[in-house]
Amino acid sequence: MKKKLIAGVVFALASFGSSAQNGLGFCQGNSGDPIFEEDFGEGTENGPALPAGTTSYNFINANNPGDGNYTITNSTSSFGWDLPQDHTPNDLNGKALVVNASYTPGEFFRTTISGLCENNSYEFSAWLINILPASGCEGNGIPVNVRFQIWDETDTTILAEGDTGDINGSSAPAWDQYALTFTSEPGQDSVILKMLNNGAGGCGNDLAIDDIVFRSCGDFTEIVNENGITNLQICEGETVNDLTLQANPDFSVYDTHSYQWQSSPDGENWTSLAGETDNQLIISELNETRFFRTLVAEDPINVNNTSCNSISTTFEVEKIDFIDPVSLGDVFICEGESQSIAVQTDPGIRVNWYDSENAGNLLAEDTFAFTPESNGIFYAEATTVEGNCTNPDRVAIEYAVYETPELRDETLEICEGDQITLSETIENVDYVWSTGETGSSIEVDSAGIYRLDLITADNCVVSKAFVIESISAPQISEISKVDNSLVIETVSEGDFSYSLNGFSYQNQPVFDNLEGGLYTVYVRENSGCGLVTEDFLFIDIPEFFTPNADLRNDTFKIGGDIYYDEFEINIFDRFGKLIAKGNKAPFEWDGTFNGRDLPSDDYWYRIRLNGKVYTGNISLIR
Repeated sequence: MKKKLIAGVVFALASFGSSAQNGLGFCQGNSGDPIFEEDFGEGTENGPALPAGTTSYNFINANNPGDGNYTITNSTSSFGWDLPQDHTPNDLNGKALVVNASYTPGEFFRTTISGLCENNSYEFSAWLINILPASGCEGNGIPVNVRFQIWDETDTTILAEGDTGDINGSSAPAWDQYALTFTSEPGQDSVILKMLNNGAGGCGNDLAIDDIVFRSCGDFTEIVNENGITNLQICEGETVNDLTLQANPDFSVYDTHSYQWQSSPDGENWTSLAGETDNQLIISELNETRFFRTLVAEDPINVNNTSCNSISTTFEVEKIDFIDPVSLGDVFICEGESQSIAVQTDPGIRVNWYDSENAGNLLAEDTFAFTPESNGIFYAEATTVEGNCTNPDRVAIEYAVYETPELRDETLEICEGDQITLSETIENVDYVWSTGETGSSIEVDSAGIYRLDLITADNCVVSKAFVIESISAPQISEISKVDNSLVIETVSEGDFSYSLNGFSYQNQPVFDNLEGGLYTVYVRENSGCGLVTEDFLFIDIPEFFTPNADLRNDTFKIGGDIYYDEFEINIFDRFGKLIAKGNKAPFEWDGTFNGRDLPSDDYWYRIRLNGKVYTGNISLIR
């Protein structure tokens, strides 16, 4: 156990922690520094035991005391207890008082608090936790219920008391704070704190207590400036002159007020200001962060007595330092690329961009990155969100976009086996071809994509693609007779034109209404990449003839038969009777049989030309 003073100010309101109930309640005004504090120490070993006379319970040097016993420990391991950690902030292996309440309700803790001022208001507070989880005792654990009492030093008069009420087990146990306020007796400088168990004995009613604190309780005294504001921000380089601070107590405790103003560079270490004992403080020529408060008491003799005084709210004059943005570098890019200029800075900073080191035009607002529309030097200005403090030193960043030659891809054609020159003429650049060559031109003889990179003096690279397509010479795959048309087919598609005489060409590979005969077929590539020829015998077998002596189509004859080395023809009537035949071209039949005219009818033929047989029918029409 130890008693110690803690520097700082605690402002406790009735709504903080547990609500005021059964006589409990927090100081409604400002508290002073702690007069007494018990945090039960630190360490991994249990104990030490409480001083004699503090409790009627037995100390157990273990972390699992039975009913009517206690220990001081940093952990629990039995009965399903759950002590997450002690309450004291920032300690190492901090301990708490762990109590397994007796079967009989009654007092389990008492201690005397000395060094108080007579007839003065105080606040007692302590943190308490039910360490039995909600599932303990099969869900029927006895709740914790503690009564706090403050007695005068003679132990005959109760100055204040209050009950926590039932504190049931929880699946996630948490510390709660409870408090009492009281007034010391005239002529007395100490009080007695008692804690009593209100709960019944049995399974449950297991608790831990930590951070018992006594401190004075005074008026709520607020510090404001002449505008009623409770703090002030100034920018780096700015000086505050004649700042008036006013202490405004609420008269909730004190009838009269004495003051001692204090200042601090960090809000923790305070120095009293000599002679500043009025309810106002006038500050001159302040250009740095500084905290101000006042000690308050009813009697001037007690204003510096931490056992009697209370402490006002704190008024902070906060100096906002300028933040220097860090340039992420000048930006030099090539035409067609995109990149912003930017700065890096701390959170809580706004950055605006200007075209001048001072004043100038606002180009972009509240952004760390900015893309200029032209080349130049641009300036980033940093302003703190808190305090709106603008750094007068802007950060300069240069931005430049280098021009590059404008190139267009090309698609070129070459005939198979030919060469072509690829070239580009741009001054003051280096040439790098995908072939590895570095001149302004190259010779190529095969299809493909050839890439040219031009590297400018600013080290910008622009590229151009030459797409070379190879054109093949035409090849005839087949020439055929379809009905009365000659049809030409090529091995591959292409930009071809077709002719039967080598002079007149057409785009379509079909020639209609031809007379029978020997033809030379010409196919040429229209870009000049080749010409191919092939002879074709086109046989013309008519579908009908009219032997009526009008000198038009009077006989049945085979167009082109004279070009065949082997020729044979047989003509039959519908009954298969041989009507006419021949084995020498040219052949003609006049529609007679044995000198007599045959009637109009269909007749069938079988023609053999160089081993190929043609069959069909022909109509004789009279």
